[in-house]
Amino acid sequence: MPQRAWSNKRERQYEHIKEGLVERGTGEERAEEIAARTVNKERARHGETQQARRTYDQLRNEAKERGIKGRSRMNKEELQKVLSR
Repeated sequence: MPQRAWSNKRERQYEHIKEGLVERGTGEERAEEIAARTVNKERARHGETQQARRTYDQLRNEAKERGIKGRSRMNKEELQKVLSR
């Protein structure tokens, strides 16, 4: 397995997904690729990545937590602007 900057939890998740795919007959390389993509997607959804980009849903949820009114009518750019204040 290549070196990654994942937490122990994400490493276990990667191994679990990979092993499950191999047991179901997926090739080793393909299983590694799918597992890595899945883990990276989960990291991004939970804000664990170094990227500053957030999804519309993440922005909307943060606006909800902060009690920003009118958030349901805002687009992604408007939410980013409001949340950066």
